[in-house]
Amino acid sequence: MSLDLGVFCKSTLDGEAVDHCFSSLFGLGKNADPSYLDWLFKAWGWTLAVAILGLAIALVLGAVMGTFRTLPQTGTLNKWLVRFSTAWVELFRNIPILVQVFLWYHVIPAFVLPLKALPSYWLVSIALGFFTSARIAEQVRAGIQALPSGQRMAATALGLTTAQGYRYVILPMALRIVIPPLTSESMNLIKNSSVAFAVSVPELTLFAMQAQEETSHGVEIYLAVTFLYAVSAFAVNRVMALIEKRTRIPGFIVASSDAGAH
Repeated sequence: MSLDLGVFCKSTLDGEAVDHCFSSLFGLGKNADPSYLDWLFKAWGWTLAVAILGLAIALVLGAVMGTFRTLPQTGTLNKWLVRFSTAWVELFRNIPILVQVFLWYHVIPAFVLPLKALPSYWLVSIALGFFTSARIAEQVRAGIQALPSGQRMAATALGLTTAQGYRYVILPMALRIVIPPLTSESMNLIKNSSVAFAVSVPELTLFAMQAQEETSHGVEIYLAVTFLYAVSAFAVNRVMALIEKRTRIPGFIVASSDAGAH
């Protein structure tokens, strides 16, 4: 079987060949019909936008909730924060991501009216961010607990408050040793962004489904989409590997792998 890559240089409007495969994407033809290659790369852009926004939400919430889960239960506030963060993790990691997307798109805006004004890609990014934050929270918790207990005692001996101890001593080290599992979560988020097709975000999976129906060239379409997903995940892997190399703490190589196992 031979591949017909010429399908990407056909117009999405009438199926006829266009002069330039990137006819509208790079302005090679002002009034040219968009090609399937245009559509493919625009869909890739939406995939990356949803994944990056979701990752930003997940990293912030995950770090906060993971930290809360390790607070010493010495006061009423700390106890409630531990309970709240535990409930957060158990709730969001035990509901399928597709169900969460539908909840954010169809249900929650009915109760939180300002969410109705948000575009669908924002709602999907929030759903992805909350879902992934529960997993990141567990990794941050494992990273904090992987640190020697002397770190916390040293912070206390220096007269630091609990908040200062976490800010200046515990979190700077814990966040570095959990970079390997964070790499996996970042790559998973790229792949999980495919659920955005369910609420009509024009990302790669939706492109593949619609383009395959229009062109009947499913092999070429899905190979191209698979390649772009793989490229995206590999790029994330390389970036995170560079960050890990630049921030590695001498003597914590074993602790890092232990943290990723939790």
